Amino acid sequence: MKKIGIVGTDPGDWTAKALFRAAKENKLSPHFIDLRAAEAWIAPTPFFKVEKTCLAELDAILVRDVGAGTLEGVSFRFDLLRELEAEGLPVVNSPAAIQNAANKYHASYLLAKAGLPIPKTRAVQSVEAGLKALFEFQDAIIKPVFGYKGKGIVRVKAGEVFFSDREIKPGKKPISPEKVLKELLEKGGMLYIQEFIENPGRDIRVFVVNGQAVGAIYRRAPPGSWINNLSQGGKADRCLLSREEKTIAEKAASVLGAAFAGVDLIEGKKTEKKSQPILLEVNGTPSGKGIYETWGINPAEKIIKYLVGIL
Repeated sequence: MKKIGIVGTDPGDWTAKALFRAAKENKLSPHFIDLRAAEAWIAPTPFFKVEKTCLAELDAILVRDVGAGTLEGVSFRFDLLRELEAEGLPVVNSPAAIQNAANKYHASYLLAKAGLPIPKTRAVQSVEAGLKALFEFQDAIIKPVFGYKGKGIVRVKAGEVFFSDREIKPGKKPISPEKVLKELLEKGGMLYIQEFIENPGRDIRVFVVNGQAVGAIYRRAPPGSWINNLSQGGKADRCLLSREEKTIAEKAASVLGAAFAGVDLIEGKKTEKKSQPILLEVNGTPSGKGIYETWGINPAEKIIKYLVGIL
């Protein structure tokens, strides 16, 4: 029986549990691997382990979540995955694909180079350049390059500042865009700014496995919010993709090298002519819970089938 490592940080996570069940149903032996507990011996012979599991003895690794942390810690975990992959161990998604998707700036570059429709985007390193981008867009989103779950996003519309995960108390002096840009620059060293796309209050999450869109949901923002993430209170509804939406999602996953991905699209504001879907971002370690609860489609089963096919 082939042994696969399912990399995660929470064994109770819906997607991790679904991968475990699907692996067992396909006669695989799954082992939960938390890379935050990984150890490496380098000399005289490289040896990697997590608790009692020798990573080199696995037949494949599926990555659900490598965990947050310091730059050094996260880099170490990805180095381990790259080294195991270089030694011939299948790693899905590959470290390169996960990093391509996780780095919003680099992902935007790759997707735009491939001719995919993304919002107007600026990456700058000064307040002055940031203010110029805000003036150009008039309604803009500033995202953490390595952000997740809709956290830490700032919207600046006509000089007014809004936050994705905190409210400005009534009566409190408004925060200026310049002050926000200074704070974000001090924290991150650069600014990733995109034009806000007017939309019908929802976006689309497409789950792609092995080059095929297997299901999609609308994610609707809660009342008074402009953030659609389910983790931020968004609600899921069934979505039937147009041919164009399906093509964009599948190509996006391919461009970033992802065997499976959550691809986020937005419809844009409706006009007399049908608006083109816009590609927002790609998640290389997506949750399958929303699509399962909405459609009954279990992406974990399809991911395991893909893995079995390459072993």
